[in-house]
Amino acid sequence: MELTVGAFFVGVLLVLMYLFSSIKIVRQGYEYTIEHFGRFTTVAKPGFNLYPAFFYRVGRRVNMMEQVIDIPGQEIITKDNAMISTDGVVFFQVLDAAKAAYEVSDLYVALLNLVTTNLRTVMGAMDLDETLSKRDEINARLLSVVDHATTPWGVKITRVEIKDIRPPADIVNAMARQMKAEREKRANILEAEGSRASEILRAEGQKQARILEAEGRKESAFRDAEARERAAEAEAKATELVSQAVESGSAQSLNYFIAQKYVEAVGKFATSTNAKTILFPVEATQLIGTLGGIGELAKDALGRLDAPAAPPAAPRVRHAPIVEKEGE
Repeated sequence: MELTVGAFFVGVLLVLMYLFSSIKIVRQGYEYTIEHFGRFTTVAKPGFNLYPAFFYRVGRRVNMMEQVIDIPGQEIITKDNAMISTDGVVFFQVLDAAKAAYEVSDLYVALLNLVTTNLRTVMGAMDLDETLSKRDEINARLLSVVDHATTPWGVKITRVEIKDIRPPADIVNAMARQMKAEREKRANILEAEGSRASEILRAEGQKQARILEAEGRKESAFRDAEARERAAEAEAKATELVSQAVESGSAQSLNYFIAQKYVEAVGKFATSTNAKTILFPVEATQLIGTLGGIGELAKDALGRLDAPAAPPAAPRVRHAPIVEKEGE
């Protein structure tokens, strides 16, 4: 009886052990391939799964999350025979666990070699300047080629990024000199354009100033001519009035006109630069007599016999001798 009870407990224990060994708990983010006597049958999804032990077993535990592979640095010869060092990273995700487990022997090694060879192919077909300035294009071409190649493996390449491109030191120095020369060229061009614009503006300003100056001279000449015309008109008007007065028999206006000119002439003589000191005594009576004589001559010339007699001439007075001290 005791043996029967012990055997029962042993049997129950064996059954529990068999059940526990048949339970497959799959973690989130993973999928397990289930093999039946070594042949793939199904994929166990995350959660609780029950497959009879000894008949079914877990083949591969496949990571279904997005993963990254670091591409080690390598030497690449560009199209223009420049040696560069480059490295990068690849992001991928397994979409089909069965294909990733059984279509390729080692998924990580296969991806690494595939990306490395295609990186050499893509960058080797480009010039050095293109490899340095067209990283986006390199990434896009690598992504297209590698993603197409990994489709049979049930893998999706999400991103390919080039981390660093390192040209040789001599090429870097040459590029630095080239960049410096290019910037100096641009600076010289900008400076020349600035000088040209400045000269143009200066010439335009001088042109405008000369135009304004000429217009000012023109306006001034016009004003001077107008003033001379007005003075000539006034002179002509005065002469006409004097002539009319003489014709009408009045000699006083003619005397006034002649006396005015006489005084002006005396004033110009006094301000002459040829004499520093002038003694010119002139008596008022003599001036009146002279004017009276001129009036008589005018009346004789006009034939006005019936004109009133001119006032008697003042007695002649001898002029004092004129003393002039000429300038040296």
